[in-house]
Amino acid sequence: MALLIRGGRIITPTDDFTGDIYAEHETITRIEPKIDDRLVAPGAEIVDARGKYVFPGFIDPHVHIYLPFMGTYAADDYESASKAALAGGTTTLIEMICPGQSDEPIAAFELWKSKAEKLAAVDYTFHMSVVRFEEHIREQFREIVKAGVASFKVFLAYKGALNLSDEHLFATMKLAKDLGVIVTAHCENADAIDALQKSLLAAGKTGPEWHESSRPPIVEADGVHHLCTFAELLGTHVYIVHTSCEPAVRAALAARQRGVNVWIESVIPHFVLDKTYAERPEGGFDAAKFVMSPPLRDKANQAVLWNGVKSRDISTIATDHAPFRFADQKQMGRDAFTKIPNGIPSVQERVDLVHTHGVAANRLGVQAMVDACSTQAAKLFGLYPRKGAIQLGSDADLVVYDPSYRGKFSKECSHSNVDYNAYEGWEQKGRAAVVTVRGKIQARDGEFVGDIGRGQFLKREPTH
Repeated sequence: MALLIRGGRIITPTDDFTGDIYAEHETITRIEPKIDDRLVAPGAEIVDARGKYVFPGFIDPHVHIYLPFMGTYAADDYESASKAALAGGTTTLIEMICPGQSDEPIAAFELWKSKAEKLAAVDYTFHMSVVRFEEHIREQFREIVKAGVASFKVFLAYKGALNLSDEHLFATMKLAKDLGVIVTAHCENADAIDALQKSLLAAGKTGPEWHESSRPPIVEADGVHHLCTFAELLGTHVYIVHTSCEPAVRAALAARQRGVNVWIESVIPHFVLDKTYAERPEGGFDAAKFVMSPPLRDKANQAVLWNGVKSRDISTIATDHAPFRFADQKQMGRDAFTKIPNGIPSVQERVDLVHTHGVAANRLGVQAMVDACSTQAAKLFGLYPRKGAIQLGSDADLVVYDPSYRGKFSKECSHSNVDYNAYEGWEQKGRAAVVTVRGKIQARDGEFVGDIGRGQFLKREPTH
């Protein structure tokens, strides 16, 4: 079916104008100040976007949907995660494949892909985590790249579970450079965290309020410096995920000044929540809802992140969506904060939080929002201009966004399978009124109205 979006204020990182967008066969075919009705196919879906923004579909470059982690599994599947993403204007997800150390990489890739194929209502692709890199399995990573996954993920955290030895980290980054693959990285210091955790637990400091103390900013900055040292030696392109604090941002920018090809991602919880949420004595164990890694930081770091996006030192705003229920899953850490499944679910709330606390609060321009929440991810991960753009030939992933909407963030409005909302009761300024995936309307006014299974796997070529 054809689609006409009429009279919206079309906004990309480089353009801001009022006009019409017409799409046929899943792609944008016309962009004009006013499209003649005689050129519109009979039966075309017509959306009145007057008084609203029209954005390229938003891309979340860091989510976890199928996730075996810390003795449990993430609460979402692709149906619930897709509905949540679409309600918030996100039309493409990049999921982290996180196999165990005994898993075969090819088998893990096929398993994660199978979880999405029948349930995704958004388009999707993956970052392939490398948690072991013995000689005999290295060819499997080459095969995964050939299959369309053009980015790796490495962990400098979670000792004994996900972290790589320096020998394997170096070999992984060398292969990535040879293949033109970008390496995304969770940057901390696994050994330092392990020692700090053991020390705190031995002292009887077991509650969620001690999580941040076990992985302080200096540990994160050290991980960034370590990764960037390897990147400098090898020429590998690297992308630091969920950068939470000024010392880590500073370490990445210092490496960039030395010529390292490094990009910075931050995630929405770190922009709007601070560590007091995980330290509130009046809430008791409710603080476990706010445990993620790297942890929530001192509030002063929030200005660093907002300014970093505004200046474009920080490229992307993602979520690190990792949904775990409070009633049972977060309870696994009642006796030790080290056993609390990490994550603050945000895939639905991300864009509206950026609009509310960034654009509406005059911290960011609306074009910077589009760049950080869509276009930069598309460019970095080999999806542009198919995604992240409003151009002739681009996929008709479009968001008609109503900046005048006023409401509240709440669990009641969430499509995710979690039992709480970290932003419960907060004021919401702005909402996606219409969301399309390849020309088909999949969500209206926060409700899913589309087809489960419409999402497609996005095969990517290496671009680094």
